[in-house]
This record gives sequence, structure tokens and C-alpha cells, in this order.
Amino acid sequence: MNEINIIEIPKITDPDGRGNLSVIEKNTLPFEVKRVYYLYDIPGGETRGAHAHKQLQQCLIALSGSFDVKLDNGKTRQTITLNRPDRGLLIPNGVWRELVNFSSGSVCLSLVSDVYDENDYIRDYQEFLSLKRS
Repeated sequence: MNEINIIEIPKITDPDGRGNLSVIEKNTLPFEVKRVYYLYDIPGGETRGAHAHKQLQQCLIALSGSFDVKLDNGKTRQTITLNRPDRGLLIPNGVWRELVNFSSGSVCLSLVSDVYDENDYIRDYQEFLSLKRS
């Protein structure tokens, strides 16, 4: 899955030990951010996502805690663990994603390339596979 990338988000470490600051600016992501949302208070054992997008691109960041992202492009599957707020997972369109194994207190930030459009979602896995084959 060459089109899926982990990006390093610039991190500025305070020289006095007061913590870190990460910055996402215009050139950090390969798309213009048109929507931002975050997931939190996810009960143990729950799954989020379980869909693909026709056009939308997405960057996921574990602001706190950790979670796994199961990815499927119709041919290959892989799981990536996100657990650092200075790394983002870029997911292009046409990739099925499921977010699982949320640690207690985890927060997942999602930066996306477009506003919400239900018609952009593929929510049925068999439909996703059929579209990938055609």
C-alpha cells in the first residue's frame, strides 16, 4: 500500500522543558483541510470508521493514547498503530479503514480534504470490494 504514508508533523521542543508544540500548516499535508473532527471517549472494544471514501483524503493523528488503523485497498491489508501526536497517517481515497483497540483516554484527530458528504462514503465492505474490482 504505497499510497498510505506516515508523515512527521513538525515538533518544537521547549528548551526549558515545558513540553512540546506541533504545528500543521499549509504545506504539512498534501491537501487543503476543509473539515476537522476528533474522536474521544470511545468505549473499550468499539470500532470506528468501517468505511472508505470515493474522493475524500484523510490524515489521522493520535493526539493522546493509541489506537490501531486497519487498512484495506482491496488487494492488501495492513494495520498501523498510531500513538504519537507528532505523526500522522495519510489515507488516500479508495481505502477501507477501521479504527480499533483504542486505549483509555485516547483522542483521534481527523483532518480531511472536504466537507461532509454522505454520497462520498462507501459503508458496505462488499460494495467496496466490487468497486475496487471494476
